[in-house]
Amino acid sequence: MGELLRNSASFAIIANGFGLQFHSCNQSRDTVFFRCSNGSFNGGLPLKTHKRLVLKCRLNMVLVPVYEYVRFSPFPMNMPRINSQFKSTKMGNRVKVLNMTASFESELDSSQNLPSTSSNGKDLVYDSKVHFLEERNEEELSRRILMLSRSNKVRSALELCKSMEFSGLKPDVHAYNSLLSCMLRNGLLNDALRTFEFMKNNKVITGHTYSIMLKAIADTQGNDAALDMFAELERDSTLKKDFDMVVYNTVISICGRSNNWVETEGLWRRIQENGYIGTQVTYSLLISIFVRCNQCELAIDAYTEMIRNGVEPRDDIMHAMINACVKEEKRDLALSIFQKMLDDGLKPNLVACNALINSLGKGGEIKLAFKIYDIMISLGHKPDDFTWNSLLGALYRANRHADALHLFERIRQQNELISLHLYNTALMSCQKLGSWDKALQLLWQMEGLGLSVSTTSYNLVIGACETARKPKVALQVYDHMIHQKCVPDTFTHLSLIRSCIWGSLWAEVEEILDGLPPNVSLYNAAIQGMSLRGKVESAKKLYFKMQKNGLKPDGKTRALMLQNLRKHRFKAKKLT
Repeated sequence: MGELLRNSASFAIIANGFGLQFHSCNQSRDTVFFRCSNGSFNGGLPLKTHKRLVLKCRLNMVLVPVYEYVRFSPFPMNMPRINSQFKSTKMGNRVKVLNMTASFESELDSSQNLPSTSSNGKDLVYDSKVHFLEERNEEELSRRILMLSRSNKVRSALELCKSMEFSGLKPDVHAYNSLLSCMLRNGLLNDALRTFEFMKNNKVITGHTYSIMLKAIADTQGNDAALDMFAELERDSTLKKDFDMVVYNTVISICGRSNNWVETEGLWRRIQENGYIGTQVTYSLLISIFVRCNQCELAIDAYTEMIRNGVEPRDDIMHAMINACVKEEKRDLALSIFQKMLDDGLKPNLVACNALINSLGKGGEIKLAFKIYDIMISLGHKPDDFTWNSLLGALYRANRHADALHLFERIRQQNELISLHLYNTALMSCQKLGSWDKALQLLWQMEGLGLSVSTTSYNLVIGACETARKPKVALQVYDHMIHQKCVPDTFTHLSLIRSCIWGSLWAEVEEILDGLPPNVSLYNAAIQGMSLRGKVESAKKLYFKMQKNGLKPDGKTRALMLQNLRKHRFKAKKLT
């Protein structure tokens, strides 16, 4: 304690009804100041360095009630030097300083494995004071530390905590945890780390303590630093036994910040090996991380374990699981989760409904898809483009093209603005049905609404004309497309050539080919079409022209040309 007095800037003792503050001096100073807050003494005592009083004496500070007096007297010359503590004694109704040890500060001053400076460049541990405590109830003093920490009075809380240790009293773990949080809120990371080391060494620690420090390290030094700290703690078997699901949940959350699903999975497996059962928070974190990282199988496994352990999922987790099941094409599980939400009085959101409708439509479950649509409407959701496109796509894939067009008309009557994507889906049905007139009607509507009609839309209209064997209409649509400065692609010209071939417009076919750069796909389509329609000479002419341009015909084109050449030779022999 003598070492503490020589190094500290001040030392304060507080008792009932009075307070005494002692400012120590070193060899370079010649005055010691005392101040009594409720007593009659207030002043300075000059001490010269040549006087025996200062050279060989120790101050004996005796506290008395307010109605008596404050007395300062020297220790006897033959008393042993006291360095680490003041012994507790009583002299009548006057009490000396009680049992103040320096052990707490020596623990907190340990700098092993800690940064050299705190986050604000100042260590509060070194700058705090120790007070005499009249209150001896550990529970009451711990409550005071808790209240001071919650009030963000970090210095007062730390001084009270140190004073308890000097007085042989121990704050409870809740007080320590609250003090840690208070330090971290005030940017005192170094002080918090020292306190954390003290708590570990003295076995005054809980899972919440680890959680507080891991979050602080992640926030200040990064997620990797926090994970490294956890790995080091986990290797210590004496510390690992204090881990609980709060600690594991914290580490999983830190992994989720950087979408580290690999570390998350490893941590989940260790939780299982250690015999822990996850909480709702645990499984919510696992599922959200796995779904976010597109690891839907892991998300489904985590959900299955969650249900098996009797943990009730939240609505946001069930929404995420519906999307995960849809991606993995596990429609039955998605439907069961959807039904569970309805049974529990929860309201599936529009995204979940759309995902389920789209998945059922792709799986050919048309009735179920429309049933989910009806439920969605009853829940008060307004269908959007994704909803309508999923239903139209479901009807299209089921070859119910007429129903798709009827649904499109319903959509158009209910909505003033319809997206280009919905128009294209309707045009796909027109192409399959060969409804060239309906396709043209939709095309004019699109242009009338000011939509930017794409090449795909024109291709679908030309394709409808091809199916309906309306080559002249297809050529008109093509001319209109060029007039609208919409650039045709290979699919446009292929559809146009096929239309002209089936309409026996041979001159138009050659005109299209001559007006374009040599393209192997277009020549193959033209040669094959002419060969099948009996225009063998025209096909041979195009075949030689194709080879002259350095284009290689495909297998079907070569087979048709060889077949035509054999027929030609057989006819020639027969004539001779």
